[in-house]
Amino acid sequence: MRITKRTNIAIRVLMFCAAHRDRLVTKSEISEVCKASENHLAQVINQLGQMGVINTQRGRNGGLKLADEPDKIEIGKIFRVMEAPVPVAECFADADSTCPLVEACRLRDALHEAVEAFYKRLDGVTLDFLTCDNPVLMNILAPEPCDVP
Repeated sequence: MRITKRTNIAIRVLMFCAAHRDRLVTKSEISEVCKASENHLAQVINQLGQMGVINTQRGRNGGLKLADEPDKIEIGKIFRVMEAPVPVAECFADADSTCPLVEACRLRDALHEAVEAFYKRLDGVTLDFLTCDNPVLMNILAPEPCDVP
């Protein structure tokens, strides 16, 4: 299984926001530190906003921040939504599938189970787990240290 660039960027955005919980962060800040184009970021930020994971504020003093505490944001949910449009294999894209083996293929079921196991493993991983008590990551993102309330 391979993670899409969109999902990868989404996790970077969330980690950056978690590292700077006390303020709004800007797309340009994230772009610079996380090495992602502002065009990709705009699309990902829009989707994360629609998911209710981040809050965005438009305007000159605008930016974005987490909509909830990092310990409430499960990575499995983010991955499921971000990866949903991308089929694991051609046969999962029912409308576009040209595979003549779909009706008899046992691999399809095994792949489906493997993907579900992958997501299930990520369900227990929170944004807080990824960021807090991770000094190397914090040095990269250059925030203040995590203060657990």
